[in-house]
Amino acid sequence: MPARGGSVGVPLKNLAAVGGTPLVARAVRACVRAELVDEVVVSTDHAEIARVAREAGAQVVERPQELSGATASSESAVLHALDRLGEDPEVVVLVQCTSAFVDPADLDAAVTRILDGGADVVFSGLETHEFLWDAAGAGVNHDPSFRPRRQDREPHFRETGAFYAMRADGLREHGHRFFGRVAVQPVPPRHAVEVDSPEDLEIVRALAPFVDRPEPIDVDAVVTDFDGVHTDDRAYVDQDGREMVAVSRSDGMGVALLRGSGVKLLIMSTERNPVVAARARKLDVPVLQGLTDKRTVLRDWLAIEGLDPARVAYVGNDVNDLGPMSEVGWPVTVPDAHPRVRAAARVVLTRPGGAGAVRELCDRILAARPGTGTAPAPAPASMPASAPASASVPVPRAELKTAPAAGPVRIGDTLVGAGLPVYVIGEIGINHNGDLDIARRLIDVAADAGCQAVKFQKRTPEICVPPEQRDQIRQTPWGEMTYLEYKIRTEFGRDEYTAIAEHCRERGLHWFASPWDVPSVEFLESMDVVTHKVASASLTDLELLRALAATGKPIILSTGMSTLEEIDRAVEVLGTSRLVLMHATSTYPLPPEEANLRTIQTLRERYGVPVGYSGHERGLQISLAAVTLGAVAVERHITLDRTMWGSDHAASLEPAGLEHLVRDIRVIESALGDGVKRVFPGEEAPKSRLRRVYGDAARRGSGA
Repeated sequence: MPARGGSVGVPLKNLAAVGGTPLVARAVRACVRAELVDEVVVSTDHAEIARVAREAGAQVVERPQELSGATASSESAVLHALDRLGEDPEVVVLVQCTSAFVDPADLDAAVTRILDGGADVVFSGLETHEFLWDAAGAGVNHDPSFRPRRQDREPHFRETGAFYAMRADGLREHGHRFFGRVAVQPVPPRHAVEVDSPEDLEIVRALAPFVDRPEPIDVDAVVTDFDGVHTDDRAYVDQDGREMVAVSRSDGMGVALLRGSGVKLLIMSTERNPVVAARARKLDVPVLQGLTDKRTVLRDWLAIEGLDPARVAYVGNDVNDLGPMSEVGWPVTVPDAHPRVRAAARVVLTRPGGAGAVRELCDRILAARPGTGTAPAPAPASMPASAPASASVPVPRAELKTAPAAGPVRIGDTLVGAGLPVYVIGEIGINHNGDLDIARRLIDVAADAGCQAVKFQKRTPEICVPPEQRDQIRQTPWGEMTYLEYKIRTEFGRDEYTAIAEHCRERGLHWFASPWDVPSVEFLESMDVVTHKVASASLTDLELLRALAATGKPIILSTGMSTLEEIDRAVEVLGTSRLVLMHATSTYPLPPEEANLRTIQTLRERYGVPVGYSGHERGLQISLAAVTLGAVAVERHITLDRTMWGSDHAASLEPAGLEHLVRDIRVIESALGDGVKRVFPGEEAPKSRLRRVYGDAARRGSGA
């Protein structure tokens, strides 16, 4: 990675911050995240660039003066760095810091094409159907007298300058980055801006909030503006001139969690309004009002509190926030902020002020603090996997069909995704039959078997039981009663779930539930569950899905009894950043011919999210096959005894079956391996005894 200190268009361009991070550090981090890149080297003649590069994870080669001028080629810097390293790699990748957006997956794809023998050189290119002209008015890539339609023309590729992968021996031989078989690694338009001028720098700074992956925000303090951050920037005024504003209740929970984690908080406002003070009192956050120079006040507060500005976040939305934003390491804003504020922000939140923006920020800060059990808010489903988080922006259905593979989803202290241990959920559901002792015993069964979580179902019977069914008489273990009375009798409340939460904590298990109505979502949020599960029957309940999306929690969505179009709509509401889909067939018990396990791959390719399996079959074979096909989570109903009274017991696993399921899942995980063909240590002895190796002459001599 050549990174000179000199630059004509933008002075010290490689240190210019985009999304709060210097360009050289962005490039280094992209390379570090690439799976096929073993070593990252920055060649520079500038001490500060060297320092930033080392902090980002690169080793530094000092670039000699004769190779640091404006006319020195990038190849000369690469060859010099290779000489200093002493041993050439098989493939070398030249990465330019002037490209702010380099996807590690694109680097891996380019290197793979060389390692597979398909090319000697692969460079990043943007597909284009543009007509090019020279200064004399002649067509460069077209005949001006014949103008074919776009769909009738073969695309060209514009070299973006982001990266060039090449065989190291070919570079040595030719001294130039292009030789042999040259191929293009297509990159999306949002990655194709190269910074050569101040205008380019403005463009990538504006793009960064939409392109960058969401990251936990590691800070010691949060300072916020009030109007437009805690509110939607509107005020309601009555006939006496009194103002009211709309705020989000979820913000209060986030602030409380943040205070409990030791993060300092402050609200700063230019307004002197009782409503600001009232909200600050409600949040138990100090407030400074009537400020004319927020930047100076912020400097003084940081000094008094002894805080490192680099570890402070400031959240604003208008131009009077630009000053304090420039003082901190984490300038943050909301999606409807002034354009200049958005461009200056390191993070653009996905929820508007007054609609959960503060909660989203709190969750991302808590995600960087060990032991909080929270993770960043979800990313917009309409964005690619590398975009910032959201759960509320609709997803164009065309994108759903070409979704990129997503990373793992954090549930509590556990990552769930491809290549990670299968997340095994013991579905207690309603198999507790309204008995807390049975629930505790089932939690013990799940913990003893090695599950990571148990799941319940939470309903408000007065909402969930259809009116025509409420007065139907049911025969139950507690005698004859109406169906509504039965559902109330078997429903757990706060006392029971408090006991359940404590028992799960003691046994080291996550616990959560499938809420069947909006009040149940609010109840579970008050219990601070690590995730929410959407039952297959609720997949089309858009009101419920919106309430779940607003929590900012990861969502596990079962897809039984649903068409792809119905799943599309649910994913539009929930977003994809923190979503785990569960393939399911809602037949109880499930016959093998209806399992349709290859749908796991269909869902993974269509939505680009981790996909698990929720099973209702008897036995273990289908669940184990799902793991072999890539299921990242397995959920099975569990019971103490399949003959117990209740609708779900017959399709549930008893304790021994659950123990065998978890054991066999772990065996399969070990047996699947990494796909790299090798000779294992256990093969060496039989190889030495049994393998016969003949040369050509020996074969001819033996008549072979």
